[in-house]
This record gives sequence, structure tokens and C-alpha cells, in this order.
Amino acid sequence: QVQLVESGGGLVQAGGSLRLSCAASGRTFSVYAMGWFRQAPGKERELVAAINWSGDTTTYANAVKGRFTNSRDKNTVVLQMNSLKPEDTAVYYCASRRLGLGEIATMVTDYDYWGQGTQVTVSS
Repeated sequence: QVQLVESGGGLVQAGGSLRLSCAASGRTFSVYAMGWFRQAPGKERELVAAINWSGDTTTYANAVKGRFTNSRDKNTVVLQMNSLKPEDTAVYYCASRRLGLGEIATMVTDYDYWGQGTQVTVSS
């Protein structure tokens, strides 16, 4: 069992930055791949970024490439978000599932565990 808690959301002006963290607890978290998803009102939940359990393989949605950076250190996963845009406004969730070395999951249905979400609001 893995428990995930996100933090770091808030209100920021366009062009600003936020840093989201996802703290995980659970005995075998180190072998879990992680993902960041977001969901805006009236829209489906979508992938933002994903990282494998060793942290050396990442993938990003086209909308955030070059602006967001996903990293992990032990039991914490961090999403650094720069050059934020109003269209980045959403509730952001971290998620995890147990996968093999080098594997990344990109679909909502791939993930077994979810955090409660944190609101990110970008004003224009």
C-alpha cells in the first residue's frame, strides 16, 4: 500500500513558477513509477509528466515540455513548473504504481494509488 500527499499548489501570475511535491509512504515506494496528472473544470484528467522508479526516465505532455521538470528523490517526487500559463490552471494529482525498471505509465487507468490533489491557479 502506498499513500500519497501533494503540496505546493497555489495562486500565481502568468509567467511565474510553482513547485509541487508528492510525499509517499509505503515500504516499497522505491520501486513505484510515478505520474503527475491534472484536471481542469469540465475536462478529463490528463497526464502532465511521468517518471520511472529510478528517476532516470521521464516523459512530459507536449503542453508542458520545456516548462515543467519532474524529478524524484527517495520518497518524494517534485514537479517544478516554470513559465506558467492560465491554461495550466487545474487540480494536480500525483499517482503511483509498481512497475519494472525503466517503465513509465502514462494513462490514468494505469495507476493504482492517487493523492488528494492540489489546486494550481494561474491568473492572466
